[in-house]
Amino acid sequence: MQFICGVLLLTTLPAPGLAFSPLRSGFGPKYPTANVLTLSVSTAIDVSASTGFENAAIAESAQEEVVLAFSHIHLYVDQVEDVAVYKQLERDLAVATEAGMHVDGSSDSLDIDKCRKVWNSVASPGNTYTGGEFVPQNRDVVKQLIAGLGFRVTGSSGGLESATRNTRSVLVTSKDPRGVQYVVTSVDDGLSEGLPHDHGHFDATNLSRYFDSHSGRQGIAVLAFEVTAGSIESIRNRYHELHPALLIEGGWREYRDGTRILEVCAYYEGDARSSKADEGTLLRFVQRGAGTSENISSILPGFDVVDAEFDLVSQPAYCDHWVSNVFSRTGFIDTLEDTLGFTPKVDFNAGVVAAGEAQIESTVTGNDSKMSTMDKQVALKDQSQVYLPINNALSEVGHVHGFLEEIGQGIQHVASRVEDLPSFVQKCNYYREITGEGFTFLNIPRSYYGVLSELDLAAFVTPTLARFVMDFLEASHCVAADGAVDLDLNKSDLTNIFDTAMPPDLLQEYQRSKDNILEKILQSRYSNLHNLLGDHLSEESYLRIVRNKILVDVQGEDLLFQIFTSNILQRNVGDEAPFFEFIQRVCSECKGANGDPVAMKPGCGGFGIRNFLTLFLSIEVTKAMLEASQAKAEGDEVGRELAQGMVDTLTDQLNESNPILTEISDAMTLEGALKVKVDALLANGDEEGATTLREELEAAGDAKNMGNKKLMNCSTKYMEIMRSLRRQS
Repeated sequence: MQFICGVLLLTTLPAPGLAFSPLRSGFGPKYPTANVLTLSVSTAIDVSASTGFENAAIAESAQEEVVLAFSHIHLYVDQVEDVAVYKQLERDLAVATEAGMHVDGSSDSLDIDKCRKVWNSVASPGNTYTGGEFVPQNRDVVKQLIAGLGFRVTGSSGGLESATRNTRSVLVTSKDPRGVQYVVTSVDDGLSEGLPHDHGHFDATNLSRYFDSHSGRQGIAVLAFEVTAGSIESIRNRYHELHPALLIEGGWREYRDGTRILEVCAYYEGDARSSKADEGTLLRFVQRGAGTSENISSILPGFDVVDAEFDLVSQPAYCDHWVSNVFSRTGFIDTLEDTLGFTPKVDFNAGVVAAGEAQIESTVTGNDSKMSTMDKQVALKDQSQVYLPINNALSEVGHVHGFLEEIGQGIQHVASRVEDLPSFVQKCNYYREITGEGFTFLNIPRSYYGVLSELDLAAFVTPTLARFVMDFLEASHCVAADGAVDLDLNKSDLTNIFDTAMPPDLLQEYQRSKDNILEKILQSRYSNLHNLLGDHLSEESYLRIVRNKILVDVQGEDLLFQIFTSNILQRNVGDEAPFFEFIQRVCSECKGANGDPVAMKPGCGGFGIRNFLTLFLSIEVTKAMLEASQAKAEGDEVGRELAQGMVDTLTDQLNESNPILTEISDAMTLEGALKVKVDALLANGDEEGATTLREELEAAGDAKNMGNKKLMNCSTKYMEIMRSLRRQS
């Protein structure tokens, strides 16, 4: 799959006349009316016009333009091993590759058993694997990143060499150390004897504060940004004047090399300004000193460089967006606007993101990056566009509500970009099967991609032949009960099956329609994707997407590939916990009015309007499947029937919602493109041409609104079905 150079087609302009009103009274910015899926206006804030500063000098400092980029995320965990443990795993992987265990993710036919034998012959004690079910609970996330994704430990802080360090930390990066950077820290009482750390951002008090605020759960504790232009003091001054409650003791630090760090609480406990600070999750701002070198240790003072060798086929990954679950979504949006100048980009509102009784709202906010390039590699690696999606629960059912209730406010997941997602995921799946370490991914029902039914066949053959084909495929275990066709089937297999089994009275009709029958059966495995993308992808590419359960979204001619890991840092089955997301943005090639190629901007492919609901539904389906499994193991037939009913209901909602979401996405994309054209015509003084296009623009807006109504009706229908199921139990 190629990451094609192109242009951003995600529009951030609403339809003309779209009513805007606050979602909740008392908050500054205007948001789209609830229950309507819209894209919000993205406008830069003029900080020079800000008010509310009591000190004139501070006000002048705060007016300075400050430019941010993604820096790193910081995880607080139960235990970080000595660096030597991780380096041994890295060496084992390298030796196994030299011994013939070549895994690059480009093939769907790797000999797993052969590779596992190679692995077990060279792996050190404790790293061998003989098979068995992979269990995602109580895993070392550093080992998961090393074995599953090809990441490496590139920095460390803490350990025996310093008696004043009470924690142990490692820095884990992909092949490009300027891409994603995961700092992982645990308390190290045995080595430190409780003494404070000589670099505050690593001190054990931070972990205590975080665990106290998150029911003792491990998690993603800090989102860190680099100040690339302007002064970090401007950010501090804005927090001091507008949100002083979010400042923390010791949150401002300066180091000898000139590096300055500001840490603040990310959220309020409730509404902005009128409630206390939530002392759990932090935002960290880092401005490097003029004397710091451009090596990896300069990410944070206190890190020592650790040599690392990456395998030749590992892919670098880059930060794309970081997602929070909060109590007051609009409060967090306001805070980020006040302090950082972030503005809303996309809203997924009530009635849109619903799975049975579970409902949430979500807004993507962020800065306005000036990045524009013709180079696909520059676009891939760009870290200047910061997107922060924010979720809040609207019901006392579902994942977001459960997350907030069990853990508290915090980071739900972080998303990273790669160049070739199907290969990235295939490689991860292979390494998990070979080594027993890595990640599993969220279960996506096969119906998302496409299934086979009698009606599909009856469109061009008689009902009798259609029934025979379906019955025979099911009896031969080529088709599951839900209509999912075996991914390993090929045309030759089907020909051999039907040529010998077809009854004489159906043989003539079968021979006439043979090619159509075989094509329909095989294409049904990805028919929903094919309806979206047509012949732009090969059958091999489609099957790799389905096999690895990758989500696909379309916005105009841009594609977005997405996948979500199972929960990470989870101690017990069923516990709410964060997860990772990985994406690939495939941008269309676009040209301007003069015929020249248009430069690429950040965010090509959008944020998965179709997939946002799919993710939400899939999380709920996975939870219901777990409940069904547990009830069955306990002999609770009533509980099993209830959970299975939930699985079936949510899967039905997914199937019914998908075409509606496609309608909405298409209408929104057309609406945005037409708005751009209208503005261009008006800028050129062509009022007549603009008037003509306005009619098309209005029609696109009407189509979008009609889709919203359909989706809300669909959500209401399945909410009532789920309530009925619960009442019957």
